Amino acid sequence: MEITFFGAARTVTGSQHLIDVNGYRILLDCGLYQGPRQESKDRNRHLPFDAASVDVLILSHAHIDHSGNIPNLVKSGFTGDIISTFATRDLCNIMLRDSAKIQEMDVEYLNKKRRRSDLPPLEPIYTMADALDSLKLFIGIGYERPYNVAPGITLTFYDAGHILGSALVALDIEDKAGATQRLVFSGDLGRVNRPILNDPTFLDKADILLLESTYGNREHPEDEDTDHMLEDIIRDTVKQGGKVIVPAFAVGRTQELVYRLNNMVERGDLPRDLAVYVDSPLAIDATSIFRAHPEVYDEETAEVLMTDRDHDPFGFRLMHYTRSVEESKALNFVKSPAVIISASGMAEAGRILHHLKNNVEDGRNTVLITGFQAPNTLGRRIVEGHKRIKIFGEDYDVRARVTSLTGMSGHADRSELVAWAGHFEPPPRRTFLVHGEPDAAFALAERLRTQLGFPQVDVPELGQRFTL
Repeated sequence: MEITFFGAARTVTGSQHLIDVNGYRILLDCGLYQGPRQESKDRNRHLPFDAASVDVLILSHAHIDHSGNIPNLVKSGFTGDIISTFATRDLCNIMLRDSAKIQEMDVEYLNKKRRRSDLPPLEPIYTMADALDSLKLFIGIGYERPYNVAPGITLTFYDAGHILGSALVALDIEDKAGATQRLVFSGDLGRVNRPILNDPTFLDKADILLLESTYGNREHPEDEDTDHMLEDIIRDTVKQGGKVIVPAFAVGRTQELVYRLNNMVERGDLPRDLAVYVDSPLAIDATSIFRAHPEVYDEETAEVLMTDRDHDPFGFRLMHYTRSVEESKALNFVKSPAVIISASGMAEAGRILHHLKNNVEDGRNTVLITGFQAPNTLGRRIVEGHKRIKIFGEDYDVRARVTSLTGMSGHADRSELVAWAGHFEPPPRRTFLVHGEPDAAFALAERLRTQLGFPQVDVPELGQRFTL
């Protein structure tokens, strides 16, 4: 077996791990890299392997840094199966088309400028047609249903508890001599006791482990504190007559925010006349998919839906979902306090840029960051405290209050990662830490060695190959 790490190696985006085993090539995830603009374009456009040589793609979940380059993979010659959970397949149906639309619109905008300068036109990494072609290759399977992906190689998905449909990937591999070994890929590992979704599944056997390390050197606050902090942030901003502007991932974070806000309004912890807007067509579509997959809900959410069929945990009286451009623009003229949730989660594209542009210079407002911000993104610059930021090529002064709510992260923190990994008995003989910046990954590696006795833990570099 050989494993080559072509993405999410000492960084948190662009998940791509290629396994060569028993004469087959298995790709784990095919995500978009998010970083400096030109580097991102180059890395995402040019796949570092021959797409036509890959036999099967196994997708851990639908977040764009894990799934977003699938249309380019297909465009480049991949013709095999794309295997995911049913919910992941449904989410990719909207997310990959949305990604293609954004790329086509961005290129159209740039080409208008290039034509005026007599420069040759640019092409998107992939088009809507490429996204539609890729969707034809998806195969959905349920959790804990063994599936034969190739002779001697059996795949089983387990619930990762990260977002709707997220999966732990277990590959049981038998060689020609009949010996078996198990490779486990965590994808993005979720957290216990989170709203809406089931807790991550604990596994007890892995010979080879690929484990995410996003928060490998940090702890999240307690969940109860998260609700109180969110309530305080909103109340303080409302008192000032301001708006709370929330860059949020359309899948996962937006639904959790709405769920929490719904509960706060129901309990009377927030003003019942507080207007909340979700300004993201993708988030609206994703919320519909959440409603269609109750099999992934935790007991609390399932019980609410079963006992009160009229209760919608993703909507309440003053909850507004805005789909059209006209509705989105109208939010610029809302004068009363409000909460505006919009994508993208790292403030790199989408409608959130317009809301930041129109609100970031008003000291009454709050920009609320609710998730990890990758290096070189606008969200990262905002959370790092830059007093002047660039949006659509123009400079803006950051006068709004900026605050972070890391307790809403969908990623396991250091203690949760160690607790999950501690269920393997014996420890995996080889462990590779991915999807984390170097400080986080190396800190977690040391914790796994010293606290759990993991015999060999590596933090692979980009493009590094290991023979096992």
